[in-house]
Amino acid sequence: MSGYSFDTDTAKDRLRSELSRAKRTLAYVLEDNAAKVGFATILAFGFLGIFGPYIAPYHPIEDTLRQGGSMMRLQEPGEKAVLGTTSFGKDVLSQFLAGARPTLIVGLFGGVGTGVLGFLVGLTSGYFGGRVDELLMRLTDLTFALPFLPMALVILSFVTPSVWLITAVLVVFLWKMPARVIRSEVMTVKERTFVKSARARGAGHMRTMFLHVAPNVLGIGFLYTAYAVGWSIVAGASLAFLGFGDPTTTSWGRMLQQVFRSGAIRVAWWWVLPPAIGIGAVTTSVFLVGRAFEEIVNPDLQTEQE
Repeated sequence: MSGYSFDTDTAKDRLRSELSRAKRTLAYVLEDNAAKVGFATILAFGFLGIFGPYIAPYHPIEDTLRQGGSMMRLQEPGEKAVLGTTSFGKDVLSQFLAGARPTLIVGLFGGVGTGVLGFLVGLTSGYFGGRVDELLMRLTDLTFALPFLPMALVILSFVTPSVWLITAVLVVFLWKMPARVIRSEVMTVKERTFVKSARARGAGHMRTMFLHVAPNVLGIGFLYTAYAVGWSIVAGASLAFLGFGDPTTTSWGRMLQQVFRSGAIRVAWWWVLPPAIGIGAVTTSVFLVGRAFEEIVNPDLQTEQE
């Protein structure tokens, strides 16, 4: 049994193997034209999320645009304000650029947190089975029974919303779907010969679970993590639109909430379209890349297209 213990060389070899497979998978995904567009959009969104606040021409909250001594309220796009102004005299372009960062944080960390938590719960539940499976799946059923939006609104009503708190709320309620799918895959993989052989040679549960079972369901985990990024962006924007976003930051969802509350949503198209298009473009791009990746992890899709 000691000869089969975990060692760093084995872990490094496995990591190199997984990285090599990830590169091949990415190359295959990018053969799809729609996935290429989606991937480019995601990279652009990531750039805005990191550098947006620094390239914004004005401060999105503190600066008020004025012309001739009067506030520029609901001004259409022009030379001083490329994307126009809000009813409060704020620059729409600056709010759009600065709003990409909170949207990116909620989407990225909410999606990754959802994927990781769902993956670990599904992996543990499917591998051990029995009482562990029963306990974790009853917890999952409870999460399915609790409606996300009403419960999130209740939680955020008693605390001051922040970007990180909203992200945590999303993870708590969205991990259930990946967990269910991963569990089903694990229950199939653990019955294969190489897993039983590893256990027969003395491999412990942790080694078997993470070095033999997990790599074979990792593709499904990445797929649902990608989808969870899209879910998190939409859910975070929905909460902000309902007035439960971080009041100290500007996000795309908060921009839509402000234009709605101002009563200008039917006339100030320059205020509505940038955040709406941003949310739609990013979520669509995530699903385009996810769809191309799904063709790899789901052989049935490949069969249907042949």
